[in-house]
Amino acid sequence: MTDRDVDRRIGLTAGIVRNLHSIWKAKDISKSTKNFLYQSMVQSIALYNSETWTIKDQKRKLKTFEMAALRKICGITRRDRRRNVDILKELQMEKDINEVLLTRRLTYFGHVTRMEKDRYPNILMHVYTHTWRTT
Repeated sequence: MTDRDVDRRIGLTAGIVRNLHSIWKAKDISKSTKNFLYQSMVQSIALYNSETWTIKDQKRKLKTFEMAALRKICGITRRDRRRNVDILKELQMEKDINEVLLTRRLTYFGHVTRMEKDRYPNILMHVYTHTWRTT
């Protein structure tokens, strides 16, 4: 289920990136504004409900999508042979999409651990943890 959900999210956000093409190409819009738009419109939709995903192979898909979108924002093609780290620095991004995902997951984990013991997310977390420890 997670593979399909991640692919669906990437598809949705790829459409948004395409629709914002004129903004990404605009010379009169600063890179910080474009970065803000990316984080608020693209990244938030891509990571919607990601706290519940079981992440294994999806990290690479998310990173690939993110770098394609950021290259488009910067006007850089893959032929320019620019490193991903340099592009993130140019846009002054502190975290890549996988780091944001990890932060969201840890925040949700803290939220679940503080829940009352009879709530379903808390019950499921403890059942899963107990099952994992005994096998």
